Formats: sequence, structure tokens, C-alpha cells
Amino acid sequence: MSRTRLSTYTAPPAEVARTLDALRAHYEVPTDFPPEALAEAESAASAWAQDGPARLLADGARDARDLELVTIDPPGSMDLDQAVLLERLPTHADHADQAGAAAGEVGNAPEPAATYRVHYAIASLATFVTPGGALDAELRRRGETIYAPDAATPLHPEVLSHGAASLLEDAERPACLWTIDLDERGEVVSARVERALVRSRARLTYAQVQAAIDGQGALSQEAPADLPELLAEIGRLRLEREAACGGISMTTPEQVVEVTEAAEATEAAQATEPASPTEDAGDTDPTESAGPAGYRLAYRVPVPAEQYNAQISLLTGMCAARIMVDSGVGILRTLPPARPEDYARLRRVAAALGIDWPAAQPYPELVRSLDHAVPAHAAFMEQAMSLFRGSGYLAFGVGGVGVPAEDEASDAEEAVHSAIAARYAHVTAPLRRLVDRYGEEVCIAACAQAPVPQWVLQALPDLPDVMEQTGKRARAIGRGALTALEALVLRGHEGEVFDGVITSERDGRGELVLVEPAVVTEIRAGKNASDGGLPVGERVRVRLLSVDPATGIRFQLLRNRS
Repeated sequence: MSRTRLSTYTAPPAEVARTLDALRAHYEVPTDFPPEALAEAESAASAWAQDGPARLLADGARDARDLELVTIDPPGSMDLDQAVLLERLPTHADHADQAGAAAGEVGNAPEPAATYRVHYAIASLATFVTPGGALDAELRRRGETIYAPDAATPLHPEVLSHGAASLLEDAERPACLWTIDLDERGEVVSARVERALVRSRARLTYAQVQAAIDGQGALSQEAPADLPELLAEIGRLRLEREAACGGISMTTPEQVVEVTEAAEATEAAQATEPASPTEDAGDTDPTESAGPAGYRLAYRVPVPAEQYNAQISLLTGMCAARIMVDSGVGILRTLPPARPEDYARLRRVAAALGIDWPAAQPYPELVRSLDHAVPAHAAFMEQAMSLFRGSGYLAFGVGGVGVPAEDEASDAEEAVHSAIAARYAHVTAPLRRLVDRYGEEVCIAACAQAPVPQWVLQALPDLPDVMEQTGKRARAIGRGALTALEALVLRGHEGEVFDGVITSERDGRGELVLVEPAVVTEIRAGKNASDGGLPVGERVRVRLLSVDPATGIRFQLLRNRS
């Protein structure tokens, strides 16, 4: 959560905490870990600290501490799932040596020589969680980490997620180590994963890496000097491959919650409401504050480094899906294709917004040509994000569910993630998402030509339902938290006029996106027929009529009025 500039649209922390606590209670979000589960986590962490690395290597894991892996995450992150090292392979290297002969590699026929090698270390949670134990049961109850502006409800106890299992800098950690070779076009030549002992060299942020890509800064000496160049190079190649397959990666502004510094909040309050001469200055001393002074909403566009890093994760998930399908058992992340009527609706939206969409132009190509800074384009992209719906998980090879076929008809149904335009599996965030631990273990077993562990096979049939239910809860908390923050930052500003854009309309109700503060809410068309419909895709001015965290926010569209 980033620190922000001065703003009068700030929600007080005490009210935020009360509102979010009520939200968590309503959805029965787990709080403390049961004593038995916490004891198991602490015992596993202690065992790793005592002699874990030696035991891991004795069990046949690869010693990969020589790899110059680094993590790339938001500032302050402690639950570090992934560490990466990128290499440009010598052009004269023998392809057989590059690809290796490990079972489970993607593709069996001779392939072009590899140009790049991606080393991707993923936290090995199977090293710490005892199947069938109290911690295992609690993880199934939680499903995933739930993020809220004031606090995260972690999937794993912090002794693991912020400690023994996290790929922290300069710490020896167990990992599921992927080795993926790519050709000069960014196509996969080979992929495999194995248990390994790793040590991350540096903890980097997206901003640091982006600055290095832009030539405006250097990374720490511990990080490979060519990391920024290779990340951008491989990331762009993978984006090109995604586009060629019909996949879509939209870089649109996202609503984020930022923390206001204590000194900034005091200054903002003094600028709008002078303090009383008798006010005790000690009550507002920023040095006395133990927590945030407030929260505000902002829009943030991911920097290219985030896109490139995401492509490494997507690449790994696609390789994992292929390995699982080839081995005959696993679990895929799926998203059904958009329906023809949804595309027809989106074409009507484009026409209404004045966006030229030739009949022969593929939808992904159109999306990549848009500029989110143009109001009409932003409105279209907001609608485009709802084109694909119904994501889920497909467990196969167990419980009577067959292996997805390779034919086109199967791909059009349940086995493909349509936004990626490929088969895909969640395997890169096991600290924050339950299903990833199981996917990793399937792939490790397949690459080692070993049986999939029985505890994995037993859990797979129920995992789609577990992830669906826990995912619904996490999404409800995320939506509810933003809705509450929107009301709290606007309270006290009734009667004021704001600039915004209306991004959609249906049955007289539209979506209103304010410029400042970063609020996305509903607005209704006027009751009089003479008022006309809502001007979708146009900049508008609106007046705030009322705010209530319980009942919502009401705005009035100003037509040719100030």
C-alpha cells in the first residue's frame, strides 16, 4: 500500500477500521489461527531453521543456491512467492544440453535452439504443511489471502508467509524451481520443475526495476545487471506471442487505496478547517501516531515492469497446464469464451462511443489500440473487462473427470482460459492461494516421472468448490471495502461539484468514474424525459447530493450548469 500526497478526500482510520471489521464479521472471515494449526506452522518453521536445508538436499533436492535469483514485488511485501533469474543463452550452445532430457518437458519433437532461459523459483509450501493436519484443514477453510485497506487476512500464519516459507533476501529457502527455455520469438522450447534449495540475492520493487529499464537508475549490486534489459525483452516477446494467439492483457487504471501520512493529514485539516486556539497541539502530533492518519483512493496504471513480470508468471502457468494435461492429472484455471451476443453488445457500445471497430478487426487488436487517457476509450475498456465471465477451476484425471482433449471443440468449452487464449494453471502464488500448492506438486511429480502424492489426488476433486467459495468471500470483501472507502472519503463534501466520466448505462443507471477522488459509483438519469439519457463516454460534472456508508452515494448530473 503506497504513501500518498496531500488530499482533503481522506477517510479517518478509526472509521475505516470499524467499517471493515463489520464487513469481515458479516462474511465470517477467519481471524486468528486455531492453536493446533499455529503450533504446526511454528514447529515446521523451527524444523526448517534447525536443519531444513540439509534434509532437503539429502532428500534429493537440487542445490540451486548459486542462481542469482531476485524477487520483484510492491514495496514492503513480505509474502514473497516468486524469485526470478533471466539468462541469454550462448548462440553456440548445444541444444540438447540446453533443453535437457527431463520427463515432463513441454514438447517431444525437436525444437529450435533456445535463446533465453527463465529460472523461476516458487515458494515450496508442501515442505511445511503436513497433509491432513490441523494447518492443512485451516488452509482449506481460508482458501486465499484476503486483502483489505487496513489489514490482510493471510492464508498462512506469518511464521511461514513472512518467515520460513517466504523467499526473503539472503535466506536459504525450499522452492519449486522452474527452468523454462524460450526461442528467439519467445516460444517455449522446454519446461520443467524440481524441488530445490535457493537463496534470493535481492528484494526489488517494480519502481526500481522500471527505473532501471528506463535508464534512470541502477539496481543493487546483488541483482544481475542485465535483469532489466532481459525482463523487458522477454516480456515484450511474450506479449507478442499472447497477441498472436488472441490473448488480451489490458493495462487500465485501477482503483487503489493509499495511506495518508500523519503530517499530511494534519496539514489538510488545517487547510480546510482552522484549528481552535485552545486545541491541544499534543493531540495531533504526528510523531505520536502509531498507525496511518487516513486512507484515500487513487487511480494507478501498472508500469511496464509489472506487465513484463506478469508475463513470466503467465508463462509458468501455461507450462504447468501443459505438463498436467500431458501427465493426465491436474487442475486448470478456466475462463469460458465470450458469447456472440456479448461481442454484439460490445460493438454497440463502441459505435455509441464513436470508436471505429472494423468488422474484420479482431477484438484483442482493437483493445491494444486504445488509450485509457481518452474518456471514450476508458469507457469502452471498462465495458470490455466484463466480456469474459465465469472463471473457475477444472480438476481432471480424478473423480471421474477425464483429461481435456486436444481438439478445438474441447478448447472452446471448459479447458482454456479465454483471456489468455491458452490452457493455464495457478501455480505461482502458493503463499496466497491454496490451489497453487497442489498444482506445483503435480508438476514436480510429472517431471520426476514419479507418482503424484496421494494427498494431492485426494484433494483435487474438491478444490474447485473450495476455491470458488473462498474466492467469492475474498471478492466480496474487496468490493465492500472499496464501496465503504468511497463513502467515507466523500462524506462531508455534500453539495460540491466533481468532474468525472460516465462509462456505461443500462435502464437509466450508469457507472460514474470521478477524476478526484478516485471513486467509481452509480449515477441515475433524470426522471424527466427532457433530461435525456446519460452521456456515456463523455466528461461530465456532477453534484454530490448525499453520502451514507450504509445506503450509498447519490450524485446529480449537471447539464450545462455549474
